[in-house]
Amino acid sequence: MQEEIPTCQRALKENSSEVVQPFLMGCGTKEPKITQLCLAAIQRLMSHEVVSETAAGNIINMLWQLMENSLEELKLLQTVLVLLTTNTVVHDEALSKAIVLCFRLHFTKDNITNNTAAATVRQVVTVVFERMVAEDERHRDIIEQPVLVQGNSNRRCVSTLKPCAKDAYMLFQDLCQLVNADAPYWLVGMTEMTRTFGLELLESVLNDFPQVFLQHQEFSFLLKERVCPLVIKLFSPNIKFRQGSSSSSSPAPVEKPYFPICMRLLRVVSVLIKQFYSLLVTECEIFLSLLVKFLDADKPQWLRAVAVESIHRLCVQPQLLRSFCQSYDMKQHSTKVFRDIVNALGSFIQSLFLVPPTGNPATTNQAGNNNSGGPVSTPANSGMLGIGGGVTLLPAFEYRGTWIPILTITVQGSAKATYLEMLDKVEPPTIPEGYAMSVAFHCLLDLVRGITSMIEGELGEVETECQTTTEAASSPTQSSERQESQSTSDQMDKEIVSRAVWEEMVNACWCGLLAALSLLLDASTDEAATENILKAELTMAALCGRLGLVTSRDAFITAICKGSLPPHYALTVLNTTTAATLSNKSYSIQGQSVMMISPSSESHQQVVAVGQPLAVQPQGTVMLTSKNIQCMRTLLNLAHCHGAVLGTSWQLVLATLQHLVWILGLKPSSGGALKPGRAVEGPSTVLTTAVMTDLPVISNILSRLFESSQYLDDVSLHHLINALCSLSLEAMDMAYGNNKEPSLFAVAKLLETGLVNMHRIEILWRPLTGHLLEVCQHPNSRMREWGAEALTSLIKAGLTFSHDPPLSQNQRLQLLLLNPLKEMSSINHPDIRLKQLECVLQILQSQGDSLGPGWPLVLGVMGAIRNDQGESLIRTAFQCLQLVVTDFLPTMPCTCLQIVVDVAGSFGLHNQELNISLTSIGLLWNISDYFFQRGETIEKELNKEEAAQQKQAEEKGVVLNRPFHPAPPFDCLWLCLYAKLGELCVDPRPAVRKSAGQTLFSTIGAHGTLLQHSTWHTVIWKVLFHLLDRVRESSTTADKEKIESGGGNILIHHSRDTAEKQWAETWVLTLAGVARIFNTRRYLLQPLGDFSRAWDVLLDHIQSAALSKNNEVSLAALKSFQEILQIVSPVRDSDKPETPPAVNVPVPVLLGSISGPGLSRPFVRTDSIGEKLGRYNSSEPPIVTDELEDLNLWWAAWNTWYRIGSESTKPPVTFDKLTFIPSQPFLTALTQIFPALYQHIKAGFSMGDLQKLGVTLHSAVSVPISSDASPFILPSYTEAVLTSLQEAVLTALDVLQKAICVGPENMQIMYPAIFDQLLAFVEFSCKPPQYGQLETKHIANAKYNQIQLFAPAEWVALNYVPFAERSLEVVVDLYQKTACHKAVVNEKVLQNIIKTLRVPLSLKYSCPSESTWKLAVSSLLKVLSIGLPVARQHASSGKFDSMWPELANTFEDFLFTKSIPPDNLSIQEFQRNESIDVEVVQLISTEILPYANFIPKEFVGQIMTMLNKGSIHSQSSSFTEAEIDIRLREEFSKMCFETLLQFSFSNKVTTPQEGYISRMALSVLLKRSQDVLHRYIEDERLSGKCPLPRQQVTEIIFVLKAVSTLIDSLKKTQPENVDGNTWAQVIALYPTLVECITCSSAEVCSALKEALVPFKDFMQPPASKVQNGES
Repeated sequence: MQEEIPTCQRALKENSSEVVQPFLMGCGTKEPKITQLCLAAIQRLMSHEVVSETAAGNIINMLWQLMENSLEELKLLQTVLVLLTTNTVVHDEALSKAIVLCFRLHFTKDNITNNTAAATVRQVVTVVFERMVAEDERHRDIIEQPVLVQGNSNRRCVSTLKPCAKDAYMLFQDLCQLVNADAPYWLVGMTEMTRTFGLELLESVLNDFPQVFLQHQEFSFLLKERVCPLVIKLFSPNIKFRQGSSSSSSPAPVEKPYFPICMRLLRVVSVLIKQFYSLLVTECEIFLSLLVKFLDADKPQWLRAVAVESIHRLCVQPQLLRSFCQSYDMKQHSTKVFRDIVNALGSFIQSLFLVPPTGNPATTNQAGNNNSGGPVSTPANSGMLGIGGGVTLLPAFEYRGTWIPILTITVQGSAKATYLEMLDKVEPPTIPEGYAMSVAFHCLLDLVRGITSMIEGELGEVETECQTTTEAASSPTQSSERQESQSTSDQMDKEIVSRAVWEEMVNACWCGLLAALSLLLDASTDEAATENILKAELTMAALCGRLGLVTSRDAFITAICKGSLPPHYALTVLNTTTAATLSNKSYSIQGQSVMMISPSSESHQQVVAVGQPLAVQPQGTVMLTSKNIQCMRTLLNLAHCHGAVLGTSWQLVLATLQHLVWILGLKPSSGGALKPGRAVEGPSTVLTTAVMTDLPVISNILSRLFESSQYLDDVSLHHLINALCSLSLEAMDMAYGNNKEPSLFAVAKLLETGLVNMHRIEILWRPLTGHLLEVCQHPNSRMREWGAEALTSLIKAGLTFSHDPPLSQNQRLQLLLLNPLKEMSSINHPDIRLKQLECVLQILQSQGDSLGPGWPLVLGVMGAIRNDQGESLIRTAFQCLQLVVTDFLPTMPCTCLQIVVDVAGSFGLHNQELNISLTSIGLLWNISDYFFQRGETIEKELNKEEAAQQKQAEEKGVVLNRPFHPAPPFDCLWLCLYAKLGELCVDPRPAVRKSAGQTLFSTIGAHGTLLQHSTWHTVIWKVLFHLLDRVRESSTTADKEKIESGGGNILIHHSRDTAEKQWAETWVLTLAGVARIFNTRRYLLQPLGDFSRAWDVLLDHIQSAALSKNNEVSLAALKSFQEILQIVSPVRDSDKPETPPAVNVPVPVLLGSISGPGLSRPFVRTDSIGEKLGRYNSSEPPIVTDELEDLNLWWAAWNTWYRIGSESTKPPVTFDKLTFIPSQPFLTALTQIFPALYQHIKAGFSMGDLQKLGVTLHSAVSVPISSDASPFILPSYTEAVLTSLQEAVLTALDVLQKAICVGPENMQIMYPAIFDQLLAFVEFSCKPPQYGQLETKHIANAKYNQIQLFAPAEWVALNYVPFAERSLEVVVDLYQKTACHKAVVNEKVLQNIIKTLRVPLSLKYSCPSESTWKLAVSSLLKVLSIGLPVARQHASSGKFDSMWPELANTFEDFLFTKSIPPDNLSIQEFQRNESIDVEVVQLISTEILPYANFIPKEFVGQIMTMLNKGSIHSQSSSFTEAEIDIRLREEFSKMCFETLLQFSFSNKVTTPQEGYISRMALSVLLKRSQDVLHRYIEDERLSGKCPLPRQQVTEIIFVLKAVSTLIDSLKKTQPENVDGNTWAQVIALYPTLVECITCSSAEVCSALKEALVPFKDFMQPPASKVQNGES
């Protein structure tokens, strides 16, 4: 048959009914063998497709009979199968009959037949539908007019269907009828049917041929009308059933759920949902709700298990879930199916923990009490190795004592069910413990995986289509604005729609997911499971982040964070956030609130670390488990990979990481990386080896996490920075008020983030550094230190980073980077400032050359160091400054030089460390040298800058304001330098003042020539005089307290041991410096307009210094005065030597503007002395610039001199031990100034001035000296030496006298004044001048050797004798020269001289010094020898009238002095003195008496009386008896007698009156002698043996001597001059003398002898008159 050709085949087919007939008959025999053969033959025919429709019908009928007879059942099934599969001829009733046949065979008793029939039925059903599919294929291209189906009015209305479709329709419809236990329409002849089988068939059809139902309305209709109601109806027992409810309580007994049906129903539902969701939206909603209900805790275990399996099947289909979400959750009044599914899973998982599943043998130990059972029953050990048995436990979840193992049930992503496949089970199976949990767990994981991968995929597509960033998509409105230009609106709408779905999906599921995952995370004891949970949470967090769903994102992150920390860890940021998140939308899942269940305390995890919690008051320690570390890694992973979408949750993440890092004891190291370090206090962190190996990894990941911040976009980066800042703020709050180790995590990470984002540092610099500056101000030192470390590291890194464009071209960025460094200056903590300065030092060392516009900031930092900030700070800052001055002056902009000066000056003012102040003054000197060397370049640059600023100022309409305007900028720089040094000159410390003063004057001296001429005006007024004012003020107010020691153990010299004395030194220096400048720079200063005013001010300063109550200052002031007075008159510019010109300013210009920028001046030092002299001694004589002005200056100087003199020597009103009395050197110097000064003012020096001078000199000489100084100033008493002051005074007068001498006539009138002055000095010899009320000791009794401390200073009057004597000599000399001058005659100079000399002469022996009266006598003699002739000359004018009586008195007082010679006067001395007296008498006899007729008579009378007196009275009392004969001045008496007699009896007596006087005198004399003798004789007689009183004896002896002298004198005189009467009187004495012979005194006797002897001459007879006359 096989060889038959196709035609034959066709022929066979046409006649097949006949061909088949014999075989059918064979079968009819019911003989097994034959039947088998026939069936085999028929099968062969069928397989060759040679059976026609009719034949097939016959075959089927025949098979039916066999079936009814129960013959060859397996063969029958085989035949049917062949018949239906090989061709499509069987239709309609025949087909239904064949199918029924199979069904009937399925229900036989024979198991094999049963199973074979079941398989056949399944195949046949499939074949029917396959035919339909094939039929559709064939007609696919023919488009049919769809016929409207009239509802379900006619269930047989299948006329529109093609034959195969019709069969399929009928078959499916009947299957539904059968399952519903209704009679079939088409499958006639069915006897019995099971629901389970029916459901299986329905499921297979629905599953295998979904397109049939989707393409044909009729079939869709069946689905809706028949299948769904059927399923819902069959589900009812399951819905109503409650486990454990007693049947009695409900009226009608509830049908118990039947596992086989229930399970198959669920399978059908799964297929329906999967395949026909789009057709059965409403029905699916019901199914899904049912599924959710099946998870309830009161449903049977097996039901819950299969329900979970069904849900799992849905969970692996994200697109389906998406549809749910769109169809239900997003519709207004629909059930939130998707949300419910997720929440149901959550609740389900919770219920497994909370309601222990009954009847599960494994969960006996639910309470978790640690009994010592096997590992399975002791959950307490469940995470660890069984200790004894070495059994490794299963992975499991454990929560509050409920222990649920985790079973490996499926590969991830596929829902392979176990119980949904148990089609052969009739009884519900026992579900192993943990199965439901495991499935539910996988549901969650697959759900998350599916949703996230789907949404992220779609998001990715959208983003690539729109080419926009993630941010653009973060809110539809934003993105739409961006995309309008790029894409069509429909695409945009699509995106908006998609986004809404994504957001809804996430919003619907996150809450339930989070609740379930958190619980599982807490319960998980298996690392893999934990990893999966964490991964799910992480992907959800990232997804929420990408979609911009902040709440959900934060919630997931919070969950991971909580997992990372130990249980119950108090971290506010987490608790608050979560609470807020969930309180707004509190979801409850069937009464279970979805609050995250806080981690249970007894997590049975391996503890891997013990550390301290980061809290203000850490209580005890906390433990970290391996799970915590796992969570931490997830957290790091999240931050690392999804940093861009974290936004504000950075806060959570970082807060948690900070706490973990703290507990693990990681501490920041350089660059901000965290390294394992030991905790400083508290129980030290304990780490297991496991975690020890992890630490470097964690530390590494942490660092990488922040490194990856460079890939974040700007917004995300800002989120990160803000989070770190707020975290840091918390750490700062926590560290307040205690000195515990603070958490430095945030600061370290800010640093790290800053360092890796250096390329875009501008966008984060301000928040970053702003915060770090706050950290730097924190009271906790460790915190501050790190803040500063971070800040300075960032600044240094910023400056060294190669930016684009480079910093040199981007000044704004450079200033931005340096600004925080400046801001640090406002922080007072020294450690911070030290860091700041170290940073500056490093910047200088590395970047010093390229700072450019950053210099002011850097210098500002150094300058901001205040005095009170400690030595080390100042020292470091100063180091920086030294570096700048030594290395960087040339590299900085010239405009910064002024700042350098200011800063250097400010260091000078710091009083912490003297050496720094002194060195800084040295730096100022170096700076000035630099200015000098680089002058031209600096000046050019400054002028350029000035011009630019001027222009800017004009544009803005403001005035350019800078110090010392309008001086040119370069001069301003100098002025600033000078001003700074000036400030230092008044520093409280003497050493600084001294150094600064020297430097200031040296700089002005050395470099002053660089200044423009007009600038000198400022130097004088704003610098020098200002300085003098301040020094003067400080000196006058300085403290007089004694300073014990100069800090440490430096001894202070007594001349510097009070502040006042130290200030004195400063005043001296300053004044000297200014005076020197006035002296050396006079040629520059004089052309300035107000030189005379400056001169006055300078003089005023000299005056106040000279009058200060300090010897050192006053003396120095005079030195300065001397210096400025020695000025040579300046040379006019035109006459100065050509090179080098000092200033190229013509003289007439005084203060006018200087033309040109002044660059033309050469920078040459023009101050060598040689050049000066050259200038002054140039070939032509110097021409005085302005004679008149010059004179004014000198007169100003004279007035100052006079004021100083009169003020300083004016005695104070009261005296105490502090009274100030000027010193001798001062007075000497003052006096020595006069001669030099006088040379300039002599032309106008008037009488008034002379008087002023006299007063001053007189006062000066009167000033006493203190006893402690006397040994140095006074010569020993015996030497007659002048003090230098006295010398000076005489020199001054000498100068004057000489000037008068050569001066014009009108000056001559000054002579008398000079005489007066000198004579006043002469008086000092006997009457030392008084100084006010001061008691002075005479020098003789001053204490030389003991100076009593604290006793009132004793003042010693000087030895004025030598001075007075010298003055006297000067007087005599002067008088010798000027006796005849008119003025001298008129002003009675001679009289004055005599009057003055009268004092020492009258005192004679009482004079302080013997030499005085002797000199006085000799001077008197000299003066008279010159003066008397002059006096006689002018006798007639009466100008000398008053002189004569004065002279007479003087003679009288001297010759008959009241003073007694000292006892120790030797006889030789006495005789010498007597000879002086004799000289005087001789003068009288030679110079006066001979000219008696030119001399007033009274005067002559006085002289005569005096001589008379001398001849008798010249006795001095108190002589010893032995000496008396010698001491009686016999020579003197003789001289007097002789003179007296000579003139008494001289024949030249012109007037009778004169003769009368002489005679009178003689008779008086003789009469007196007579009386004395008589009295003596009387007394002698009366006294008897007693000796007479000494005086009387002396007197008588004297009288006797006088008598003998008289007689001698009379003999010598020409006889004609002696009156006869006189002789008579003489002779009358003789008898009386003779009577004395009896006296007892030997002395008297010898005297008497001498008196009697001369009488022999009277013993000759008298001659005649003629003879007498002739002889």
